Amino acid sequence: MYDLAIIGGGVNGCGIARDAAGRGLSVVLLEKDDLAAHTSSAATKLIHGGLRYLEQYEFRLVRKALKEREVLLRAAPHIIWPLRFVLPIDRGMRPAWMLRIGLFLYDHLGGREWLPATRRHDLTTSPWGAPLEARLKRGFSYSDCWVEDARLVVLNALDARERGADIRTRTACTGLVRRTDRWLVSAGEKRFEARALVNAAGPWADAVAGLASPDGGHALRLVKGSHIVVRKAYEGDQAYIFQNGDGRVIFAIPYERDFTLIGTTDRPHGDPDRLPEASAEEIAYLIDAANGYLARDLTGEDVVWTYSGVRPLYDDHEASASEVTRDYVLKLDCEGGAPILSVLGGKLTTYRVLAQEALDRLGPLLGNRKPAWTAHAALPGGDFLVDGFDALAAEFARSWPWLGEETAARYARAYGTRTRALMHGADSAKDMGILFGAGLSEREARYLITEEFACTAADILWRRTKLGLHLSEAERVQFVAWMERGGAANPD
Repeated sequence: MYDLAIIGGGVNGCGIARDAAGRGLSVVLLEKDDLAAHTSSAATKLIHGGLRYLEQYEFRLVRKALKEREVLLRAAPHIIWPLRFVLPIDRGMRPAWMLRIGLFLYDHLGGREWLPATRRHDLTTSPWGAPLEARLKRGFSYSDCWVEDARLVVLNALDARERGADIRTRTACTGLVRRTDRWLVSAGEKRFEARALVNAAGPWADAVAGLASPDGGHALRLVKGSHIVVRKAYEGDQAYIFQNGDGRVIFAIPYERDFTLIGTTDRPHGDPDRLPEASAEEIAYLIDAANGYLARDLTGEDVVWTYSGVRPLYDDHEASASEVTRDYVLKLDCEGGAPILSVLGGKLTTYRVLAQEALDRLGPLLGNRKPAWTAHAALPGGDFLVDGFDALAAEFARSWPWLGEETAARYARAYGTRTRALMHGADSAKDMGILFGAGLSEREARYLITEEFACTAADILWRRTKLGLHLSEAERVQFVAWMERGGAANPD
């Protein structure tokens, strides 16, 4: 029997599994699809305080998130790195004095050690103004962080497994029975027993609660957020935050070297089983929002990829989807039998403190009072200095020159110091096996399958990496065929 059964392999479920395993609890995690297959890989990919949440007086959430930025940056400097945002001042939008006050609060609500403070800019002379329309004369810049969101989830699951957790993907929970001292968890023909249950099923949290109890549903509000990826819209490594006429903000962010990521939308979404897709209306909305600021207008032909995710927000009864709180709520029920903790809402940035709070509440019920530990622990591959990425990438380029500098740098970003495990025993290009294109090799694919829970081509091309954007259609077809004929398990 396990101490803890967790339903859901998104960032919250995997974060809780990691924290619990590190405190010595026995854990099983069940995920019906791939890790980060849904909400956790469909975000705007930011570790941020949420500047716009200040307008909604979410000071507690913003402060908590701002404090977490550098905690997570230190834990995973390979998949998380600082990003400078440019916020132009535009007539008819929020006035400069309001933006200045908001950014002052943003600088001072949370601690900053690595991230530089807000600055004011003359966009007529700054290179950051060059991609923008000529009417935009002034603006501010501030700092947040970028994250490889799906990799953040996988690394938490990997760390949890290395600390003893049993991580089971493609294993859907099909039944729950509550006893006085345990939960009986069914997953098809498989059966598990656990002393406590965590419902971290994201958009399906209400459905899992319904399996646990006929009246177990919670107040979730499902909101779809869509993003578009376009061919590089401007030069430079700066991101932009654009104010839209409807009061929302839109981000434009450098993405995967050759592209720009633009998002996001907020649209109600009813059924979590209905696949979220970017509608023609949403795509047009994002293009129009960007064209209101960028000097070079985008068209639909510039869009090379879209993705959408469903955010399971705690329903605080706000009328507008964009105003619903992004904070999380943990509902612990110990009445009528073994404990169940339901996770409602949340965001990438606060997943670690959410997990810590969950274990602080569940641990004593399981006779475990071990202290919180994740605030100062590196995630797999992140055990190097925050400012040490360039040195790490250069080391890999020297160690395996046949990779090329671009692939060596990508390995450093994706795997950090775990690159040494991936490349162990490789003495020449021949040892990389089949080369599928864009630097993707048979060796890397096998590593992702054996070490990082990948099972399908999509797991590798769109979640463990984003190489699906860089491969040609023919190369993608070749890789899918290799996976489908079992090449990952049976070397040619």
